[in-house]
Amino acid sequence: MLKTRIIPCLDVKDGRVVKGVNFIELKDAGDPVEQAKIYDAQGADELCFLNITASSENRSILYNVVSKVAEQCFMPLTVGGGVRTIDDIRNLLLAGADKVSINTEAVKRPEFVREAAEKFGSQCIVVAIDAKKVASGEWPVTSEKKEDSSLLTTHHSPLATPFQIFTHGGRNATGIDAIAWAKKMAELGAGEILLTSMDRDGTKQGVDLALTRTVSEAVPVPVIASGGIGKLEDFVDAVKNGKADAVLAASVFHFGAYSVGQVKEALNNAHIPVRM
Repeated sequence: MLKTRIIPCLDVKDGRVVKGVNFIELKDAGDPVEQAKIYDAQGADELCFLNITASSENRSILYNVVSKVAEQCFMPLTVGGGVRTIDDIRNLLLAGADKVSINTEAVKRPEFVREAAEKFGSQCIVVAIDAKKVASGEWPVTSEKKEDSSLLTTHHSPLATPFQIFTHGGRNATGIDAIAWAKKMAELGAGEILLTSMDRDGTKQGVDLALTRTVSEAVPVPVIASGGIGKLEDFVDAVKNGKADAVLAASVFHFGAYSVGQVKEALNNAHIPVRM
């Protein structure tokens, strides 16, 4: 059985680590390079660096910051935010990233995921999915033509599940069913799915187990659970009940609620294999 990975996440805006609730009300949480040093010393399995406003503000990727973080990071580093081209991926890998996370561009052009996986290998292509539960009255109405219209919904065809994905840092609704999209991304070559519940993000109410479990059971690739971690039991639940292969968290680490070591001890006590 593969060991469960614990992944601190650096949400970066204007070169600083920030953290909010439901993708808004962002608060400063420190310098990304210093945070990387801390998590490396604590024995994190991986580190995730997300330039969270790169797509919504059409900003370039922070290659210099990524490079500085990579220099202090002796564990796998995943970088996302504003990744739009094959050259973006190549430059991130050259800057020190081990994996690249794609979200908005995958929705715009799903074949980009296939092209990236064929060029660099599925092992370094992560597709990030920001999902939100929507009521039946919130089903999107769209007549816009997309490359993969089978994944989109209209007023004639509601979402297959209650979960819709969003892009641009959670700002833009897509009308795409989250579970169908996760399956499609795995088929196109994504090596992992980074699944964030927008409803739980920053709330410390625990991960959305229904969403996480449904996606985990639907795809053949590892799923990273994100959004809602507030206590040690939430990490355990994400794996045991959500069937996640890894758990990503930000607030509980940034503001000192728990260390990576405490989380791994809790998982180990729950008989979940971890790298101690």
